[in-house]
Amino acid sequence: MKTTVQADLFGFDNDVRKNFPVICGIDEAGRGPLAGDVYAAAVIFDSGIYIEGLNDSKKLSEKKRELLYDEIISKAKAFCVATASVEEIEEMNILNAALLAMTRAYNGLGIPADTALIDGNKAPVLDCRTETVVKGDGLSASIAAASILAKVSRDRYMREMAEKYPQYCFDKHKGYGTKLHNELILEHGPCPIHRMSFLKKLLGNENR
Repeated sequence: MKTTVQADLFGFDNDVRKNFPVICGIDEAGRGPLAGDVYAAAVIFDSGIYIEGLNDSKKLSEKKRELLYDEIISKAKAFCVATASVEEIEEMNILNAALLAMTRAYNGLGIPADTALIDGNKAPVLDCRTETVVKGDGLSASIAAASILAKVSRDRYMREMAEKYPQYCFDKHKGYGTKLHNELILEHGPCPIHRMSFLKKLLGNENR
């Protein structure tokens, strides 16, 4: 069954290559959390590349994502992981910050693509053709690879933030609004990497 899934993912990309030989997959990680930067990744594979077990990062265990991360970067023709900061998220809202991170990831590839496949229904403005693919991380191998690079990179970053701000246990929830995280915010107050616009409901009048 897994082999069929991967074959379909790579088959999707091969169909696109019939008209656009060089395709780039782009995805983001970290739009939903209450803390931390938003990450994005861009990946270009040569035709004929195959990675066993590749899938939407959300459907994989953390251990499996880490293993695939290394294989993706070793087999990719080009890849780049980029971020938009908490300050940029607050300034331009999370959607625009995610699109900015995607743009930075694409621009960091160093080689042009004929088309970029973007997970979701919003695309950044790039210097190549773009195509949005809803739930693309489960359809396209290139987008799935980008989703894994972005997710693993962001999780590593949040583990670093857990060492810097140990009172919030960022390594456990990665900044998402879990019961534990909410309780720790209320106990300690927000820290510099919290997205204050995301905390209005939780903090109520304390945030005004």
